[in-house]
This record gives sequence, C-alpha cells and structure tokens, in this order.
Amino acid sequence: MANSPTLWPELDWKAWQDTAETLHMMTQIVGKTRLALEPLRNHWWNVPLYVSARGLTTSAMPLPNGGLLDVEFDFVGKKLVFRVSSGQMESLALEPKTVAEFFEEYKKTLAKLGITVRIWQMPVEVQHPIRFDEDTTHKSYDADAALRFWQALIQADIQFKRFSMDFYGKISPIHFFWGSFDLAVTRFNGRKAPPRPGADRIQAEAYSHECISAGFWPGNGGYGKAAFYAYAAPAPPGLAARNIRGPGRFDQALGEFVLDYDEVRRAADPEQTVLDFLNDTYSAAADECGWDRAALDRHDLVKQG
Repeated sequence: MANSPTLWPELDWKAWQDTAETLHMMTQIVGKTRLALEPLRNHWWNVPLYVSARGLTTSAMPLPNGGLLDVEFDFVGKKLVFRVSSGQMESLALEPKTVAEFFEEYKKTLAKLGITVRIWQMPVEVQHPIRFDEDTTHKSYDADAALRFWQALIQADIQFKRFSMDFYGKISPIHFFWGSFDLAVTRFNGRKAPPRPGADRIQAEAYSHECISAGFWPGNGGYGKAAFYAYAAPAPPGLAARNIRGPGRFDQALGEFVLDYDEVRRAADPEQTVLDFLNDTYSAAADECGWDRAALDRHDLVKQG
C-alpha cells in the first residue's frame, strides 16, 4: 500500500507529550475498572484495553448484578462513552481538565449507572505517581493529537493481526496495556520460564512462560519517540548480535529491537516494513531461544492485505 499521511499520521512525542501523559492517567482509571470487574486471566489478559472503530475500549465487562458494562474512549466523538446491557448510556467529554476532575466525573457517572467499583487510586508503571484524586498536574488534552494517536494504533493493530496469522502456538490478543501505555502482541512456546530476577507480582505473572513479544509505544517510557519494538523473555545472551534483514536495529540500552515510527512513515510501503520487522525479529529471537519452529510456525496461509 502506498504511503499515506492519513493512515500513518505524524506522532511527534514532544509535541503531544502533555496530552499523552494526561490520557495515560485517564486510561489507567478506565483500565482499573476492568481490573476490578474481570476475573483474573493468565498474564493479566483480563486488564488491557482494545483498539476499536472509534478509539479504545474495555470490551464488555461483567457486573455483579449479571449485566455487562463497556467503557470506550471515543476519539472521533471526543467523549468517553459508558454502555450498560440494560440499555443505559452515559458519556463524559474528552477535553482539557485535571485528572482529579476527570476521576470525580468518572465516579459520578458510574454511580449514576448504579455501578460501584473499587479503584486503587495510585497510578502504576510511571515515575513519580500522583493519586488520581489529587492529580492537578496532568490537565492537557489536545483532541487532534489523541485522534492521531488512535489512527497510529489502528495501523499497528492491523499489522499485529496480520503477523499473528503464522503461529500455531499460544498467542495473545492485541492488547493495549494502560500501565505501560503501549499496544502489544505476545507469542509463547509452551515452556515455563525460570523466575524473573527482581520481578514483582505483575511481572512474575506476565513472564511466567517463555515468550517473544512485539509492540508499539508512542514515545513514553524514556525512549522519546514513537516506535515499534520486539524482545524475548527471558532474553538469550546472543540476541543482540543477531542481524535482521530489513529496517530496525537492536538497541543495547533497551535490550530489544526497535523500529522508529518515523522510519515507517517514510517507507514506500509502511505496512510491509512493519511486517518485515515483526517477522525478522521473531525469527531472530525464536532461533536464538531454540524454539521448535517446525511445530509452532505455519506457512500454509495466503496472506491478504
């Protein structure tokens, strides 16, 4: 597919960082609702959000009364939408406001729907966390920037789904993890992993089995720019020396492969550039880790764009 600025919009981290950090806290509030309502699943698959046709959604969550609730960031309509299986619907405007104000409005909306959810108010996986109800620091919201972010997530989601066709083993859905604020897909070979050194409860569950993961982040976490990434866990010692044929590189500081989003945008075929990166890094990691690729990989499908 020819390059298109609409399909692959500009995503300059510095230009929208304030909005991204505010949106990150908003997604954590919504994500913690899913954490509270959903039964635990392996590798915390009960907590992420998912790319939708309007933004990011929790998908349907079970309520104590037997009904269902979903909450969706509608970046097209610039609102957060609440839908209950009883037919009730409410929404909040996505606009500049403090996280504390958003959190208060969020709780009131749940109460209006007759829903009680206990949400731990401390953010996770961020430096210098501020309680949601006390956070007056994060208050920026550029709706156009949020829309571009979602458009980039759409493209990443599509390519991750195409990449997921070629695997017989256990593979995750395409998750948006609100803790790390990134989109990811993970393959497993079925072998249990050794205990992860220094792992907390979250990491111990996430990395309980050997895996190779790929994802997309918008620039948070210290990297400073949007990029696709790929890594193996546990990491084999020879992975850094592995060459990949196409674009991307192994970043020694991060300990994983990265492909800058701007490089994808400039490519003649952005979609194929991402797919090549995903396939090449998986091959490098799977071979270095000694995965049984004859049993796990499949080659009988005809790919379609």
